[in-house]
Amino acid sequence: MPYPTIGQLEREIAQRISALYYEQLGQRPSQVVCHFFDTELVISLENSSTLVERTLISGGHGNLAEQVRVLLDKILKSQLQNLIEEVTGKPTLDLMTNTNLVTGRTGIIVVLQQLPEVRNPESIPKANLKNLTD
Repeated sequence: MPYPTIGQLEREIAQRISALYYEQLGQRPSQVVCHFFDTELVISLENSSTLVERTLISGGHGNLAEQVRVLLDKILKSQLQNLIEEVTGKPTLDLMTNTNLVTGRTGIIVVLQQLPEVRNPESIPKANLKNLTD
């Protein structure tokens, strides 16, 4: 089976993250954007805060909403890591997330041990093509 293009890999990760958020939090982000930069993967989610978090904020309980989000991010972290490792076929070295509950945006940065095999590695910005041969 031929390797996917980098765009196909990014789309699959974005779609699977959207589905994960729906399954675990009951809400799909309105948009998930995913881009590789060498062995780093940057993912942004729009409208990723939950109704409960927004309700807490509008009720004057922003600190509690932040605590809820920190716990949700901890719970989702291993699931996100497993999802990305499954799609890319490469182990992750680090995964960091942060959500701004005011804007409803989530940022995820993933550092992979090495680049995934793709048909068009030259399309990966800042790709160190030497990593592909290691």
